[in-house]
Amino acid sequence: MTTPPTAPTGADRRRGPLRPGDQVQLTDPKGKMHTITLVEGAAFHTHRGVLQHDDLLGGPEGTVVRIGSTDYLALRPLLSDFVLSMPRGAQVVYPKDAGQVVQMADVFPGARVVEAGVGSGALSMSLLRAVGDTGRLSSYERRPDFAEIAKANVERFFGGPHPAWSVTVGDLQDALVETDVDRVVLDMLAPWETLDAVSRALRPGGLVCAYVATTTQLSTTVEALRAHGTFTEPQSWESMVRGWHVEGLAVRPEHRMVGHTGFLCTSRRLADGVEPPLRRRRPSKGAYGEPAAEAPPAERDAPFRPDLP
Repeated sequence: MTTPPTAPTGADRRRGPLRPGDQVQLTDPKGKMHTITLVEGAAFHTHRGVLQHDDLLGGPEGTVVRIGSTDYLALRPLLSDFVLSMPRGAQVVYPKDAGQVVQMADVFPGARVVEAGVGSGALSMSLLRAVGDTGRLSSYERRPDFAEIAKANVERFFGGPHPAWSVTVGDLQDALVETDVDRVVLDMLAPWETLDAVSRALRPGGLVCAYVATTTQLSTTVEALRAHGTFTEPQSWESMVRGWHVEGLAVRPEHRMVGHTGFLCTSRRLADGVEPPLRRRRPSKGAYGEPAAEAPPAERDAPFRPDLP
């Protein structure tokens, strides 16, 4: 007789009737959200009235409950909803960027991943979802208080400790002991300082993904990857998300959007002893601080001709 497969960690909390300990997101007609944790006999109080948790327990999600004279839609929060409403220590990685990390870094089920900079645990949740129970996520965080906040958030979302996750308090470049790692994700102030440790940990073909906030950080990271000699030519980008208002024939962009939150940069680990191929695209003049060539005197002193291109 075949033993039925065990559900992945946290999956049983995402379906079925609402149970004690489940997170529920209540949304009013104006879109304002309240996230509560269901407890038998407890109540949720607002200025509109009181909602008894027992009115939701045992029922399906997707129902409408009334508090005073206002109807609220009751649903389990999505991961993107949860990370934006959970307690924070550091600024969270926005869902649009976490999705880019998982996809563009090709974080696959069973992967061995190292993460530096846990923050509040938002990116850790997406990475744990991707690697699954058979993978491994080793996270490093310099600040003990941030590590504790991240642990509490992750356990709250998954319903307990995740079997694939470990958190180490310390600097990545000093504490990293893993080898044959598939992916390294760096969400930290100076990722270029960790490249020696990252290079030792990654397997050939492995990938490093850095998440930085400013152009100065991005430039320093990219140039450090190029100079290191064990990585491929880095790829860099940012993503922006703009919602659309759709009502009948009134179809237009929303007035607000999630614009710049950070830059992402990825590079692959070369095999030992292999030199990266030479870049064929020449850098633009002045890209590395050299003064641009001065125009010839005749061209510099020529009068302006609006009829010429």
